Amino acid sequence: MEELSDLQFIKKFRLTKTLVQELINILAPYMTEPTRSSSITIKTKVLTALRFFASGSYQLDIGDNRSSALSQPSVSRCIAEVSNALNQPDIVKRYISFPDNFQKLNAIRRGFLDKKGVPGVVGTIDCTHVAIFPPPSEGLYPEHIYVNRKGYHSINVQLICDSDARIMNVNAKYPGSTNDSFIWRQSVISTYMENLHDNGHTSYFLLGDSGYPLRPWLLTPLSDPIPDTPESLFNKWLTSTRSTIERCNGILKMRFRCLLKHRVLHYNPERASKIIVSCCILHNMCINANLPVPQREPDDPLDIDFGIYGVPELNPMNPTINPQLAAGRRVQQLLIRSYFT
Repeated sequence: MEELSDLQFIKKFRLTKTLVQELINILAPYMTEPTRSSSITIKTKVLTALRFFASGSYQLDIGDNRSSALSQPSVSRCIAEVSNALNQPDIVKRYISFPDNFQKLNAIRRGFLDKKGVPGVVGTIDCTHVAIFPPPSEGLYPEHIYVNRKGYHSINVQLICDSDARIMNVNAKYPGSTNDSFIWRQSVISTYMENLHDNGHTSYFLLGDSGYPLRPWLLTPLSDPIPDTPESLFNKWLTSTRSTIERCNGILKMRFRCLLKHRVLHYNPERASKIIVSCCILHNMCINANLPVPQREPDDPLDIDFGIYGVPELNPMNPTINPQLAAGRRVQQLLIRSYFT
């Protein structure tokens, strides 16, 4: 921390020196203090984990770290201990939380209104795949369940973000073959948003793509509207606003490159999930501090795969199939009449 300039430090560890010290202070109660002079200090453990999160490469850490040349097993233990500490419920809640009162909901809604011009949006949602090494067959799910539609093993991660690309919810528990809409239906945020509407608070909704079920609290695009109509303008607005979650995902993975497809997390799914949540916490720390997004690196592929893949449209054209679907279509039409005609 002493020998690197501030810019060099951010490039290497993604956080500022001040943020790293804050992180060390927060994680220390959940980590093992060194018992002898040869033990690895908490600071070294945190910096080692941050360097892996940032680079996704053990070799890079071992090869160019002059201050603490650690073996690969030691690096792995550091990553495990730091990610365990970051996944403590009180730490997760401190940095990643969906608004739980109307003051917070209204603040998020104002952020989207100021940037996109239509009231009501309190988040954008999508899933992104994080590549993992093929897991053992005796885990929570069979190995083949982790193979996604692109043919590689992954965890399908649900993210919900605000207008500043700050992550408000992350679910990194499901195998790569799991459908986005299934993950959403199991989400506590799905229940929370439905309860809001059931209690008469109908002016709050999320935005998703056509792979999600249309509901009054989760709006999705219209299917093939005629060009240059109010319906097509609605779709353009929704797509533009929803792109916030794509930007969030891109920033997250460019900053913490261990999550990029071509890096691959060589951990079992449970450990990989903790690493993903850890990176989301660190992402929010960087967003809160307004840190710049890292640029491409020489070993990046020409077309970086950020792991967001479209899924078939879920919503049938007949709105009588489901009362909630019909209610969602009414909200769509109300917005179209109010803001796009």
